[in-house]
Amino acid sequence: MTDIHPTAFVSQHADIETSSRGTRFIVGAHSMIDSFVKVKMTGGDGDIVIGERCYINSGSVIYSGNGMSIGNNVLIAANCTLAPVNHEFRDQSRTIRDQGFAKSRGGILIEDDVWIGANCVILDGAIIRRGSVVGACSLVRGELEAYSICRGVPAAQFGSRK
Repeated sequence: MTDIHPTAFVSQHADIETSSRGTRFIVGAHSMIDSFVKVKMTGGDGDIVIGERCYINSGSVIYSGNGMSIGNNVLIAANCTLAPVNHEFRDQSRTIRDQGFAKSRGGILIEDDVWIGANCVILDGAIIRRGSVVGACSLVRGELEAYSICRGVPAAQFGSRK
């Protein structure tokens, strides 16, 4: 089921895949989903619920997986991946593809007034509390306290090309 508020804007160039399992895609009032955003209802039976006055920038990919809840006034910059799902991989006698998905870690919860910078990855079990800032190129797989800052990996850690 898709329920997009009449005041929300979803670009005609966004790719919204509907669910064959009955999961829901809900977009709140005055929210915007930019061109080339991919919403993929796969990997579980969770819903994707986007609150009011949110903006999801181009190139971002959102999977339904084990569920995703995005609060109000959330800004998600370009090229972010939100994946509330994990592949199983522990049985070495079977390919990863054949093992299916691992047990849920609770989906993803993003509270109100959050800014997620460009090229971030948010994984199953992530909780980003109210007022937090996730710096560009960050990986979030646990809980960020309210009004905290998560910084990406500094480029200097990768060394130089000599």
